[in-house]
Parts: sequence; C-alpha cells; structure tokens
Amino acid sequence: MAAMTTTGLKVSSNEEAELLVCRRSMEFAVDARFTKLIIEGDNVNVMQAISSSRINCSLLGYVVDDIHHLVHCLELARISITRRGGNKVAHALAQHARNSLDNDVYWMEDSPPPAMEALIQDVLLL
Repeated sequence: MAAMTTTGLKVSSNEEAELLVCRRSMEFAVDARFTKLIIEGDNVNVMQAISSSRINCSLLGYVVDDIHHLVHCLELARISITRRGGNKVAHALAQHARNSLDNDVYWMEDSPPPAMEALIQDVLLL
C-alpha cells in the first residue's frame, strides 16, 4: 500500500482536476515499481476517457494520453467507476493536501494518518 498528498496548479474544472490527479498518481505508482493497480474514480466522464482506447481530442486529451502510456507500463490495471461515497480515503487525502503547508507527502507500506478513519471504515465494509 502507498499513498500521497501533493499540491498542484489551479484547475478550471472537476474533470481537469481528476485527470491531473490520476496522472500524478499513476506516475507515483510506476516510479514506486507497482505493477498491478486498481484505478478508481467517481467522475464518469474521466473514467470512461481513461478506459477508452479511442483517441481523445478534447483539450485534456494529452493528459488522457499520458495516463494511457503509464497504464501500458503496468502488468495489470483495472479501471472502475466508484460512487462518491466509496472514495472516502481519496477524499480525506485531498482535504489533507488542500489544508497542508507541506508540498508533497508520501506514505509507503504505511497507512496515511490523515485518512485512517476512512481507511478503517473501508476495511470494515469488506
């Protein structure tokens, strides 16, 4: 298990934020030598763009292309849409990053303290 929080540039839409976060997360996972990933998100348009093998000609198509390239570096990647309530750990980490003075924080083989409550709730639901 690994987690990270990071701050980024201002974005103009939810879809832009979701795609940029996905790309940064994928870069982190590939750099950390993960070979099998489950990529989940609650934005249907973003997850469909990432899942699609079609060329994305939108303004954010270059980010989708980057994500596709990173997925091909993996042995296995499962992409799925989750309901917003099923994304509590990601939400807790995003809130931590938003309120943090630290630029980037990484947790490797450790549970991220800012998301512990959400992580425990997720485990209890398994």
